[in-house]
Amino acid sequence: MLLRGNEVKYARESGILLHISSLPSPYGIGSLGREAYRFVDFLKKSRQTYWQILPLCPVGKGNSPYSSVSSFAGEMLFIDLDMLIDDGLLNPADIPETLFPKNVDYRLVREFKIPLIKKAAENFDTKSRDFKAFQRENSYWLDDYAVFMALKEVYRKKSFAELADGLKYRLPSDLNHFRKNHAEQILFYEITQYFFFSQYFKLKSYAAENGIKIIGDIPFYVQYDSADVWSRPDNFRLGRDMTPVLVAGVPPDVFSADGQLWGNPIYDWDFQKTTGYEWWKERLAHNAKLYDVIRIDHFRAFADYYTIPYGAQNAKSGKWEKGVGLPFWNIMKENIDAEIIAEDLGGETPEVEKLILDTGFPNMKVLQFAFNTDLENPFLPKNYQKNCVCYTGTHDNDTTRGWFEKASERERLMFSKLVPADKSNSAVLSLIAFGMKSKARIVIVPMQDYLQLDSSDRLNTPGIPSGNWEWRLSTDDICDSLTETVKRLSDGRNKY
Repeated sequence: MLLRGNEVKYARESGILLHISSLPSPYGIGSLGREAYRFVDFLKKSRQTYWQILPLCPVGKGNSPYSSVSSFAGEMLFIDLDMLIDDGLLNPADIPETLFPKNVDYRLVREFKIPLIKKAAENFDTKSRDFKAFQRENSYWLDDYAVFMALKEVYRKKSFAELADGLKYRLPSDLNHFRKNHAEQILFYEITQYFFFSQYFKLKSYAAENGIKIIGDIPFYVQYDSADVWSRPDNFRLGRDMTPVLVAGVPPDVFSADGQLWGNPIYDWDFQKTTGYEWWKERLAHNAKLYDVIRIDHFRAFADYYTIPYGAQNAKSGKWEKGVGLPFWNIMKENIDAEIIAEDLGGETPEVEKLILDTGFPNMKVLQFAFNTDLENPFLPKNYQKNCVCYTGTHDNDTTRGWFEKASERERLMFSKLVPADKSNSAVLSLIAFGMKSKARIVIVPMQDYLQLDSSDRLNTPGIPSGNWEWRLSTDDICDSLTETVKRLSDGRNKY
């Protein structure tokens, strides 16, 4: 944002959405190493400004970073082995030759990478000044995370709720006994976080040097079986036995007669208010260090949110509750220096729209949603306000080619009348160019759309339990012709 007198003007910028896991790598999954730097170089050559990187936290159920054991930790599978070799923590001979499929096989990657990361951790000097500083600076989350992960490793429990009461309820004597007897396991998880964040911040610095800003994501809710809930249960509406009283979801609609039962625990906003929303301050401050811009998933829940009694079989019995709204964000703005994008996928209530307007945060416009109603559709570029971020699709959408191939006759007719044909005669590239010509502050395009890939290459299909977060780039996908295509389609951006 640039301030010129009393007028606010926004740079018209663009970028690409690509999760770290989707980068090429000889080791089965994308990492924070050479190919990440090569992708930054590609963004710069293509005259892009943003890399939307999605959450970096540990992946959970369904390989999703939105189902994580920690809101603060980084995914250890993203640690780059070659950088550990460069640091003298591994020997090239330590790495066995292994054939990996093109897309991510998480089980195979874990079996391959984690023993090597453990070997590097054994060779690491835990007395180093940098590591001690890292432990101090991150003490507000690191110890709880490391103990939580060690507990799950030692006791092989599916959930912390299954632990013995002394550990489940964090009785000091039981925790101290566990820390003493399992110090090595706990230390391993602290070391891996040092590896992760050391590598990540080197990459972020390189991106900044090359004019690339990082957009990251914060899921609104956290998972029940997480270090966040186990270590700070008062922040959530839990019963005396630590099980949730209420869980999150959305009500029945035209897409689902039963609604959606997500199962995340609901925040105890009354308690959090007494702390000045300390946990949220820590979470936002942590992410503000990681990212130049933070996209907040399910932003509408700050206005109102849907709660379902724990144990319900579906979402029909839920109800809406009022969110913390603008007073919460006024407190955050006083304490946290961060740029925010509010996830806003349409169909919202006036309260949600007013909150977004009052906060001043840019909201989202998804072009794939623009052709299913009429000319007043808020996702059509002619109806945009300047302060928004335009996407062809998000990580949860089909690829644009896949969407177009399945589009209804009505959608195709509107598309043909409203979207000028790109010289490539490609519907996908035409839609990208359509978004680029909009007055949106930022246009973000998933990498699969620039490659014009079909539905088999989408990243995530909500509600489908397997096959998600597995797609990866090939090394030769990034080439001169792609650079020229991205540059051509985004020509005219980065001007005022």
